[in-house]
Amino acid sequence: MKLVLIIPARFQSSRFPGKPLVDIAGKPLIQHVWEKCVQAIDSSQVYIATDNERIKLVSEKFGAQVVMTPDTCLTGTDRLFEVSKHVDADIYINVQGDEPLIKPDDIHMVMEAAKRKPDTIFNAMCPIQTEEEYRSPTVPKVVTTLDGILLYISRAPIPTTKEKGFKSAWKQVCIYAFPKEKLELFARQRNKTPIEAIEDIEILRFLELGYEVKMVPVSKASIAVDVPEDVDRVLGALAGD
Repeated sequence: MKLVLIIPARFQSSRFPGKPLVDIAGKPLIQHVWEKCVQAIDSSQVYIATDNERIKLVSEKFGAQVVMTPDTCLTGTDRLFEVSKHVDADIYINVQGDEPLIKPDDIHMVMEAAKRKPDTIFNAMCPIQTEEEYRSPTVPKVVTTLDGILLYISRAPIPTTKEKGFKSAWKQVCIYAFPKEKLELFARQRNKTPIEAIEDIEILRFLELGYEVKMVPVSKASIAVDVPEDVDRVLGALAGD
């Protein structure tokens, strides 16, 4: 069984243009993510997928393999499908290019789950620690069955009490595992599905198409860089190491 790990990275992020190249402690954000990924799997199996020449040049300078993809890709998962046309594998692991504190052990946990059940779609999650995260619209919150099957994921603060209070919740960590055939089914959609478009959360496309997503609990350390203010949070976490 062949696994490859893909890091989607586009320049024109709606909330943070140029995000993959933002400097974090002397390195571009995308390099931090790549360095974590090559601790989880051999560098020969790691690719950065981008539509931007600047990202390509910077990535190749620090040693990454790069696959150029169209600028028309709706999501990172659509970008993975474009990579799958050129890089053959049984399972494609997606680590979002905005997770500089991602734990290699967490990536490995998702890979191992995918190896055990190669026909299943996997996504990672971890507990929400603060009410600020719970209320933030940039943090997708995850609701599952008792055995970890994804029921829904939303930018809204869910689950909530009758008084709309925060009791406990989980958030998405952007590590995914996709069998090749599921990527093809995902990418057949020419437009985002209705709820995916409203929430702007791509994993919802699978739910709307009727496919099961299994969530994998991972560590609590991940901080996604979604908006410029998140850079200070990452720097603070790095300073605390």
